[in-house]
Amino acid sequence: MKLLKSSILLISVILLTLVVGKANAFSHFSLQQIIQQDTTKKDTTKKTGKNNSSIDQKVEYKAEDSVKMSADKSIVYLYGNARVVYGDFELDAAYIKYDKKQNSIFARGIKDPKTGRYTGKPIFKSGADGTAIADSIFYNSETTRAKVYGVFSEQEGGFFSGGQSKKQIDDELHIKNVMYSTCNLPHPHFGLMISKGVVTEKQIITGPVYMIIEDIPTFLGLPFAFFPKPNKRTSGVILPTPGEDATRGFFLQNGGYYLGLNDYWDAKLMGSIYTNGSYETSVLSNYTKRYKYNGNINLAYSSFKDGLEGTEAFANPTKNFSINWSHSQNANANPGTTFSASVRLVSTGKRGYYKNTAAGTTYDINTIATNSTSSSISYAKAYSNGMNFSLAASSDQTLSTRAISLRLPEMTFNVPTFNPFSPKNAVGEQKWYQKLTVGYSLQGTNRIDTFDSLLFQNDGLKRLRSGFSHSIPVNMSFTALKYLNFSLGGTYNEVWNFQSVNRRYTQFADNTYTFREDTLSGFKRAGSYSLSTSMSTKIYGRRDFNPAGKIQALRHVMTPNVSFSYSPDFTKAGAGPFEPATYKGNPILVNGVPLKYSIFDGMAQPGSFGGPNASIGFGLDNTVELKVRNKNDTTGTGSKKIPIIQGLSFSGSYNFLAPSYKLSTIGFSGRSQFTDKLGINYNGTLDPYALKDTTVNGQTIKIREDRLFFQKNKFLPRLTNFGFSFDYSLNPEALKRKNEANDKLGEAANKKGMTDIQSEQLAAISRDPNAFVDFNIPWNFSFSYSFQYSNDGNNNTISNTLNFNGDVNLTPKWKVTFNSGYDFKNNGLTPMNLAIYRDLHCWDMSVNWVPYGAYKSYSVTIKVKASILQDLKLSKRQGFYSTYQ
Repeated sequence: MKLLKSSILLISVILLTLVVGKANAFSHFSLQQIIQQDTTKKDTTKKTGKNNSSIDQKVEYKAEDSVKMSADKSIVYLYGNARVVYGDFELDAAYIKYDKKQNSIFARGIKDPKTGRYTGKPIFKSGADGTAIADSIFYNSETTRAKVYGVFSEQEGGFFSGGQSKKQIDDELHIKNVMYSTCNLPHPHFGLMISKGVVTEKQIITGPVYMIIEDIPTFLGLPFAFFPKPNKRTSGVILPTPGEDATRGFFLQNGGYYLGLNDYWDAKLMGSIYTNGSYETSVLSNYTKRYKYNGNINLAYSSFKDGLEGTEAFANPTKNFSINWSHSQNANANPGTTFSASVRLVSTGKRGYYKNTAAGTTYDINTIATNSTSSSISYAKAYSNGMNFSLAASSDQTLSTRAISLRLPEMTFNVPTFNPFSPKNAVGEQKWYQKLTVGYSLQGTNRIDTFDSLLFQNDGLKRLRSGFSHSIPVNMSFTALKYLNFSLGGTYNEVWNFQSVNRRYTQFADNTYTFREDTLSGFKRAGSYSLSTSMSTKIYGRRDFNPAGKIQALRHVMTPNVSFSYSPDFTKAGAGPFEPATYKGNPILVNGVPLKYSIFDGMAQPGSFGGPNASIGFGLDNTVELKVRNKNDTTGTGSKKIPIIQGLSFSGSYNFLAPSYKLSTIGFSGRSQFTDKLGINYNGTLDPYALKDTTVNGQTIKIREDRLFFQKNKFLPRLTNFGFSFDYSLNPEALKRKNEANDKLGEAANKKGMTDIQSEQLAAISRDPNAFVDFNIPWNFSFSYSFQYSNDGNNNTISNTLNFNGDVNLTPKWKVTFNSGYDFKNNGLTPMNLAIYRDLHCWDMSVNWVPYGAYKSYSVTIKVKASILQDLKLSKRQGFYSTYQ
């Protein structure tokens, strides 16, 4: 309404200038004229006020048809796409008239004689206030009174349309039969009809107000209403979703109240109630500071009664909680410095938060099956010389065992590699010693590993472990014989711990032993080092075929690499952190070998202290591509490349100093792209050692022996595990159209004049694009499959996972979606989720149904759709909520 009042005033001011200077009648197609007011006739004795029409800026106007004047030059007529521009104000209409004698201005559209449609309605825009449209506008410049008929204007995500608006001399705006709606059509599907009202700068006072749906008045209304205009977000009721839970009865879910506190902070108070007495409450708050930071906090608490009335489970409800905090800093807020937070703490145990609340009403099977959560708060600083520093606090929870690991805090400091012997302004080729690079990294940790039930006990902080680790890598790279890439180097590592362990062993007559462990406070250090060298190159192979055939060439690229590393034995007593295990002063032997332990076991920095190592590492990476004729090329000469094998790699090592099993297992992994839409990932492990039979507790089993496979006349090493996975969509246009929708969202974000509400709606889509249904995609069916095989020589295990989902548009406005999977172990379907959506343009209806399984339920939702989603034909998916056991 503020835009409407200011626009009416500006219309009169602009059109008054059209008759200040001389004007002539024109008849050719397009005309543009600029008029500057003659300021020599200006009466300086008059004060300039808000109703003064004096102007000192240029006015531009044009019309595609003509600009005419009456015989006495008292009336100016603009015909055909008339346009007036004054400063940041713009007015467009099919017809504009100014009557100097009557001091009146009139603008309207015209009726198309062919179609009968009313076109060319007046459109006016003022600065950043947005755009408004009306059927016609009448204004008296002497009394400053105005009337606007059939206005259509957007105000903070809502739309005013229809009726009459009359501006009084005191800037009050009287309205009659004006509808307010979130539907962005000039004739909306629903809205609040304001029969009459008065609009001032800070408030709206109305007479009877009632709801209209599809042009049908409803009984929902008020005899009068008062609406303050604080020019900020407003509060309102959030209607709940009705439905039924298989074990807790009928429910009203996710109802509550929205608090629009200000432009930087809001809150939602939500709740759900069930007929068996269960309930859940939550508070969600979003905050933002433009160009600085944004985030949200979500607190949830629930009390659920399970089982039948009179049972212990019903009498003692299961109580759960969830705490989520997300914070991110704008990259431009403080260049070089970042602060972020992702905190997720939930109740644990057999009936943890995710299982008991169906993943917080999202009904996400993967989240329900989650067994761990993690949280982190981090600060990082990058310096101009490349050095960087970070400080983080984090936690990891295992929900089933209630184990928790806290790092309070963890610090890192890195110095990038540099050339200490290379001049700053070196000219010419580097000498060999100038290629030497040195780096440094420091990591500090304070860690507590315990259970959540023990964390806050009196001795909880005694479980704290503190320490630092240092690493100094030294390296030098060069090329030999043009094609061989060599690297020489070494790394020195050192750890500092402020706690260590001491073990007291007891050995029994059957040579078994046990020990008691004490944690000692005090500074301890230990260091280790390693030396290494490596060489790699590339080998190209190509086979050409008939150029006229479908397959034109085959290209194979191999990247072999060989490395050698050496490190001494740091497990010797006294050489590192290792101490001998003794009982009554005598060493404890295991298979004739003295037993040792590290005093840093379980400490903050256990370090890497291994036995003697002098090993050769080897690897081979393969890429295979086909060059095929492109059938889409109409010239017949085009071709395209198809990657058949991407990164098929093999790797392993041979340790000369190992007492046994010198050759490691050989791992392989890769990806094959059979078509543009189907790719398969695969991986596995080959064991080069043979098996032999042995008897344990009267049972014959197979164990590895220190003999290679070819020594027992085996042609290939054993395959101990193998896995592959792929996903595929039967509709190739689904992904393409989804990307197009994302592009439209990006364009909407870049448009000027977007309200804060629309920005938040757009942010919600960006955070979770899968939470929205896209009616632009007529159908889609996609599935994913994973296969895992393992064999230890005695038993083999096979696991399969198949998930599928899809949707189909029954009509352009009706869509059915589903998702489920197949459980190969139990030979049955996993829980299925069916939903029916109805696109009502500015409304959204959904019916959600889980027909069977642990989360059997249904819900029905009818709600107003966010305005930013209407043109994109996106609808918010409704989450499920059930806790059937």
